[in-house]
Amino acid sequence: MALIEVLMPKMGESIVEATILSWLKKPGDKVELEESLLEVATDKVDTEIPSSHSGVLKEILAKEGELIKVGSAIAVIDSVVEEKSASAIDGQPPVANASSPPVKSAAIQTNGVEHDVDFKSSNRFYSPLVKNIAKEENITVAELETIPGSGAEGRLTKKDILDFVQHRKLGATVQAVQRAKGSSTPVSAPSTPLVAPSISGSDEIIEMDRMRKMIAERMVDSKRIAPHVTSFVEADVTNIVFWRNKVKNDFQKREGDALTFTPIFVEAVAMAIKDYPMVNIQVDGDKIIKKKDINVGIAVALPSGNLIVPVIRNADTLNLTGLAKIVNDLVKRARHNKLKADDLAGGTFTISNVGTFGNVMGTPIIMQPQVGIIAIGAIQKKPAVVETPYGDAIAIRHKMFLSHSYDHRVVDGALGGSLVRRVADYLEKFDINRGI
Repeated sequence: MALIEVLMPKMGESIVEATILSWLKKPGDKVELEESLLEVATDKVDTEIPSSHSGVLKEILAKEGELIKVGSAIAVIDSVVEEKSASAIDGQPPVANASSPPVKSAAIQTNGVEHDVDFKSSNRFYSPLVKNIAKEENITVAELETIPGSGAEGRLTKKDILDFVQHRKLGATVQAVQRAKGSSTPVSAPSTPLVAPSISGSDEIIEMDRMRKMIAERMVDSKRIAPHVTSFVEADVTNIVFWRNKVKNDFQKREGDALTFTPIFVEAVAMAIKDYPMVNIQVDGDKIIKKKDINVGIAVALPSGNLIVPVIRNADTLNLTGLAKIVNDLVKRARHNKLKADDLAGGTFTISNVGTFGNVMGTPIIMQPQVGIIAIGAIQKKPAVVETPYGDAIAIRHKMFLSHSYDHRVVDGALGGSLVRRVADYLEKFDINRGI
């Protein structure tokens, strides 16, 4: 028998940590190779982690609700060593397979972290990450005891302690301002809203799920980080509507997939970004990172009411058929909770089709660290003035609004407005005789 540590695996290029949601096995259970061992949540997606070895689950090192870094030990499996090397036959210890994770001694330290004496006076559980933040921010155990925890069984999470740090710093700033004004009364920053919500006996209180909490946090962060400006353009998409009606049945028979408007919008946005590459950027302090790849995210509404944004990588290199198949695949997997972490990573620009819900326009919030997002409104029939060889005439046209929200730190009105105008131009000049 050999004791083997199970490590938190890498789940995507931008994933550095994950929260343990639930263990699917308990100590003493037999575990097969690649059998689901636990469920974790990252800042992008929930997923199950398979076992890296077969054997018996001897010990669980990471508790439910705990935030664990990639590469950290989360469990110990008692694995049967089935292969014997020649040296083992001669009485020598067997040589570990080079492709296997390192086998460690039976004396395994929980998460590899020594419990500091400063925390012995508390009966409350604190994860290694929370302890490290507390040390860096000089937070005493007495202060930690006063912070309400939002994790499992009231445990303190990374967000809880960072919120406390932010409020404490804000309180110190307010006190300094008050002292500068000559006030002797210290003012601390409120940790709760100044105006409490009114609740009556007939109201229903609904606890936010994990994804909704994450969306709320990111939306607030985006408005705090980026000064949003939105430009609007109305586009005539009559040619696109007629063309799609003409080819959608043949496309369905040939590809086995529906042809929606979304891939057409993605194509137009990708072409416009190639014309205006300075919207395909990110901000790092006082530096601008110009992204080479055009990775377009598409906002997808889930049955739960939440929102998720899978990414089409290198959208500018795909033809319309390829875009249609990728869009359909991502939307289908998103709605069945089958997306992988990499499906949500690396986006450089985002499209939100608010027209799906009958909305004519919207002012979307930027997905950080991107600097732009376009909302597509509902397509509506409208009377419009059109030019003919015999003069202007009134005709019924299919029109929709495009709205581009952009980060005014680095994208000015000329650039932000020009981009959305160029998207509209590509849509209006769509070739009705185009094949697919």
